[in-house]
Amino acid sequence: MKKLINKKWYDTKTATLISGKCVGAFGDTDGYEEQLFITKDGQHFIYGVGGADSKYSKPIIELFTAEQVQEWLDENK
Repeated sequence: MKKLINKKWYDTKTATLISGKCVGAFGDTDGYEEQLFITKDGQHFIYGVGGADSKYSKPIIELFTAEQVQEWLDENK
């Protein structure tokens, strides 16, 4: 997925995947997947995608601060 945020492109195909998590089983309407990425210039973002009843019913890219990255990593060890 590719998204323009603040005049900069964030792309899951060109960024480096750091970690990910899956909630639920494939096909669950409330299941979802989150992937944490880092760009070449050090910006972190989450890519989220999921079923129709999940928090990612539409795929998203959301920028993360260093603090948010650490919290996410601590919660998803």
